[in-house]
Amino acid sequence: SARFEAAHNLIDYAGGPEPLHGHSYEVEAVLETDKLQQYDLAVDFVPVRTALETIAKEFDYGYINDHPAFRGRNTSVENLTRYFAERLEASGALGWSRVVEITIWEGPENRATFRP
Repeated sequence: SARFEAAHNLIDYAGGPEPLHGHSYEVEAVLETDKLQQYDLAVDFVPVRTALETIAKEFDYGYINDHPAFRGRNTSVENLTRYFAERLEASGALGWSRVVEITIWEGPENRATFRP
C-alpha cells in the first residue's frame, strides 16, 4: 500500500466542472503469481512497495489534473486505479507476479477497485 495527499476536480461532471477539493488517498495493490521467485517468495515486497510509493509520489501534494496522464480527462478515483495498475505492471518490480486488483480509497469512506 501507499498513501498520498492531492487536490483535483472532475472536469466533466453533472452541472459543470466540480469545485477544486482534496483527498487523502490510500492505494492498495493485490498481486498473484503461479510460481515462486528467488528465495521461495511469491512477491518481493520491497521493490513492489518502492514502485507503488514512486507512483504515489507523482501525485503527492499536487493537483492531479496537471499530471500528464490526466490532462483533459476526469481525475476520478476509477481512472486513478487504472493508472496505478498499468504503471505498477510496467514498473519491472513484480517479477513473475501480476496485478490482480488496485483499490484506491478517496478518504475514509469512498473507494474504487480496478481488476485488469
